[in-house]
Amino acid sequence: MPDGWEWDRTLFRGSAAHYERGRLPYAPGFPEALAEALGLDGRGRLLDVGCGPGTVLLPMARFFTEAVGVDPDEDMLSEAGRQAGRRGVTNARWVAARAEDLPAGLGAFRAVVFAQSFHWTDRDRVAATVLEMLEPGGALVHVSDLKHPLPEPPPPPLSAPPYDRIADLVRRYLGPLRRAGQGVLVNGTPGGEELIIERAGFRNLARLVVPAGEVVTRTTDDIVAWTFSRSDSAPHLLGDSLADFERDLRALLEETAPDNRFAERLPATEIRTWRKPPK
Repeated sequence: MPDGWEWDRTLFRGSAAHYERGRLPYAPGFPEALAEALGLDGRGRLLDVGCGPGTVLLPMARFFTEAVGVDPDEDMLSEAGRQAGRRGVTNARWVAARAEDLPAGLGAFRAVVFAQSFHWTDRDRVAATVLEMLEPGGALVHVSDLKHPLPEPPPPPLSAPPYDRIADLVRRYLGPLRRAGQGVLVNGTPGGEELIIERAGFRNLARLVVPAGEVVTRTTDDIVAWTFSRSDSAPHLLGDSLADFERDLRALLEETAPDNRFAERLPATEIRTWRKPPK
């Protein structure tokens, strides 16, 4: 959990409806790559902690008998259920809970996934709990975009989204410190997951990078949705200034791309796995 910050239920309030449109997908083929890395065969259970709208759980559910998504944001879970119905995923269920509420009577799992969510938790406590929830030899999985090196800029003629200018606009409305729920992240979000997870008793770290780099076209509406899908610019933070902020955001985007079309490359996906020692 970030230093000096306490979780509250408003962290992603109002963001769920913007996720599917706003967030770039993980690298094509990442579910198959993860299934191969873990030796999945359609058996066992998956737990996705901080599952959001099911971004990772839904494409992974077919490799398990059951997939359980846990998230404290009920709007995220409603969106996940809607997406499951749209995709025909019938072996998923959703539990409104924080990571710190685990084990919550959920039973044992073959794999537990954190997709860009572990840093929001009481990490030592949660890692120790997950170790107890896993079957012997089971895996804790950490999924994220590959941060370094960054994807190359897209080729002309389309422009990349002006993310630096969007960040400046957010600071102009919300102040210089990154907002998160009712608090601020003075030092950003923490790293050091590997040390914490290994301290909990996990072993055999393995790292897999699933390549991407495909150029995707994005619209102004997509970039607006991306902005509102983020914890540091979630709609609730803007309050009565929401309409003014969106007007200024759209004007900024139109200035960059008068035809309302942008391009960017999909980032590679980094998967790190640790194993619970066999008995």
